[in-house]
Amino acid sequence: MKRIALAATLLLAAAAVAGVARPEGAHAVDGQTTSTDSITVAGNGSVSATPTSAVLSFGVDSRAQTAKAALAANARDMRAVIAAVKGAGARDVGTLAVSLSQVLGPNGEQNGFAASNAVTATTDVGRAGSLIDAAVDAGANQVNGPGMSVADQGALYRKALKAAMDDARLSAETLAAAAGRSLGKVTSATEGGGATPMPFAEKAAAMDSGTPVEAGTQEVTASVTVTYSLS
Repeated sequence: MKRIALAATLLLAAAAVAGVARPEGAHAVDGQTTSTDSITVAGNGSVSATPTSAVLSFGVDSRAQTAKAALAANARDMRAVIAAVKGAGARDVGTLAVSLSQVLGPNGEQNGFAASNAVTATTDVGRAGSLIDAAVDAGANQVNGPGMSVADQGALYRKALKAAMDDARLSAETLAAAAGRSLGKVTSATEGGGATPMPFAEKAAAMDSGTPVEAGTQEVTASVTVTYSLS
């Protein structure tokens, strides 16, 4: 009886090992893994537009022997500049910076005080030149800009984004055809960074007809990374 029981136990153990190690078990696990052919491409798009607004800054730098005198002279001249800028039709006029500092001579000696004040203003590109002239005529001795911008940059960026998707699809179709495959649906799309270069007008000398400011063009760009399935 002991020999029969021992033989039965050995047979059961062998059957258990065979069941774990059999190829059918490994095949069942592998059958859970599937793969899909795909292709990933990058696309770029851009839209050009003419700037419509210009932002400039106008300032006055004043010097005097005392801090009070420098600040008083600066305030007087800056009020005239602000009034001229507003009178020329500028909008969103706001103070940019006010400063008062001691002026030192070549040997480090005290040589009076310097006061400065600057404002920013927005105008239509076509009126930027006349705005500069009005500010300078009123006493501004610091002019910076213009910084150009286009209206509704969000809408322009969305157009550039659509162009980037079209560019990505064209690249994917070309690659798929070269590989003898057909392009399927989009499985993922990632938006890249967008950029809007902000060109500045070149510095121009004053002319009898006024300071010239050219709008030029700006390019709004977008990029995407798109994955397509292949069939």
